[in-house]
Amino acid sequence: MRRLRDPASGCPWDLAQDARSLARYTLEEACEVIAAIESGDDAALREELGDLLFQVVFHTQLASERGAYDFDAVAHAMADKLERRHPHVFGGETGRDARQWEQFKAEERAARGVAGTLDDIPLTLPALARASKLGKRAARIGFDWPDAQGARAKVLEELAEVDAARRGEGTSSLEDEIGDLLLATSSFARHLGVDPETALRRANLRFEARFRALEALARSRGQDPASLDATALDRLWEDVKKGIQS
Repeated sequence: MRRLRDPASGCPWDLAQDARSLARYTLEEACEVIAAIESGDDAALREELGDLLFQVVFHTQLASERGAYDFDAVAHAMADKLERRHPHVFGGETGRDARQWEQFKAEERAARGVAGTLDDIPLTLPALARASKLGKRAARIGFDWPDAQGARAKVLEELAEVDAARRGEGTSSLEDEIGDLLLATSSFARHLGVDPETALRRANLRFEARFRALEALARSRGQDPASLDATALDRLWEDVKKGIQS
């Protein structure tokens, strides 16, 4: 990385980058790691982890050039954090539970001057993942339903408010009510022990695979999918779900 950033003999593209210009690539590489994990392809995951590591190396080289920190400092900080958060492994303590883990993280945020419960949740997280994280943080101070049944009731309440907005009732926009419904659904998923971002990502993959199969099934029957009505498309969809291939 130092050679790539060498002003005399380095790569023009690498020399032109800064932390802000790299941000989108860092996000893209993280997303590609997740895609490789979902594919179950170890070779692809190895490659994508390398690409993500390259982003870490790139950012630390930029920081080193500014005299801020280097790669060793990043690695040491991570090691220190792991030791601090696992005293039952590294410090001789026993009986550490998940609630104490969260207490550690809260203490670390306080040490960084983060006062509010929600203050350091990144705005750049995917909206559904951020909704889930907001709900988890709020739950730490007791702002939550006692069980999944309460969260489910909130989903139904928000759905009713969506219907009311569709009828032009109330003062909230339909977009606001749909947003509230999605937020409530993320909380319901959390109470059921399901990560909503993962659930939706996998649902997207299932939908994509089934829709491609629907188009292929229609063509195998001499039909143009784009010319079929909703009833015919629904029959094809059900055939795909049943595993019918022709």
